[in-house]
Amino acid sequence: MTIEEELQATIRDLVQKGKGILAADESLPTIAKRFKAVGMESTEENRRAFRSLMLTTPGVGEYLSGVILFEETLGQKADDGTPLAKAAERQGIVPGVKVDKGTVALPNAPGDLITQGLDGLAERLKTYKMQGARFAKWREVYPITDRNPTTLGIAANAEMLARYASACQEQGIVPIVEPEILLDGVHSLQRCAEVTEAVQDAVFHALHRHNVILEWMLLKPSMVLPGKESQAKAGPDEVARESLKVIRRTVPAAVPSINFLSGGQTPEQATANLNAMNVLLPHAPWELSFSYARALQQPVLEIWRGKGERVEAAQDAFRLRARLNAAARIGQYRPDMERAQ
Repeated sequence: MTIEEELQATIRDLVQKGKGILAADESLPTIAKRFKAVGMESTEENRRAFRSLMLTTPGVGEYLSGVILFEETLGQKADDGTPLAKAAERQGIVPGVKVDKGTVALPNAPGDLITQGLDGLAERLKTYKMQGARFAKWREVYPITDRNPTTLGIAANAEMLARYASACQEQGIVPIVEPEILLDGVHSLQRCAEVTEAVQDAVFHALHRHNVILEWMLLKPSMVLPGKESQAKAGPDEVARESLKVIRRTVPAAVPSINFLSGGQTPEQATANLNAMNVLLPHAPWELSFSYARALQQPVLEIWRGKGERVEAAQDAFRLRARLNAAARIGQYRPDMERAQ
């Protein structure tokens, strides 16, 4: 199979009507925080058991087309000895991997961050591919303040995303491009919309400069939301309207799917907001889908808490959350479905 055929096959398997992507790629500090909140220690075995629980949930492949794994997880096995990447594949879920190495402060741009990990990326991608990964993910983050992100921050982060995406496609790996606008802060919905538009505009200009093939990549953006500390709140219709306005202005129709991140929303908010977008624009040129981490996992973790006797109940909660988001993918989610079992 040629590299072009590999990329096309991965896009075909990832972009399926009514399905989305599970982000199970939390860094060690992030997953430690999530485990601590439910009274668990973040050991390698606990991380393996939690991710295995999700990937072996019966029937979840009806709602998920892909999973982003942490590098550690690619080398781990399910309880029956099956590599976790293979356990995902058995359910029709394409395994992918987070390849960035976290953020540091961006010099000469106070308050802005830049993501590390380009050094040696091509070699790492070859290894990940041998371990079963068919797509990758790289995240740049943008805090919003009165002065952030700066012009330099927007340009530098866009360049990193484009260089990463180009390196992936060269290896036959589909890149997920993730420019995350952070929810932290007191900013208004309109300020978030302005920043998101500027960021995504810069990202696609950079992708074009680096000859990234848009048909063989996915975008994982933030929804347009007021800051977490803002007094103003926005309902699903308003979030959908502003998010779609920005997407229409910045994302070429060639991109096959936009898989929104949940970024600090509650599971119910993330589902309702995605549903509102699909109701508002049912015939969008791109699929409007999800790539959620906490919004899919939090109810599961709260039930499981590392207890073997709770695995089945936790898997039921995970399957329900995945099913509700699959319904939102096609504009058929209703809040009363939250009570369904």
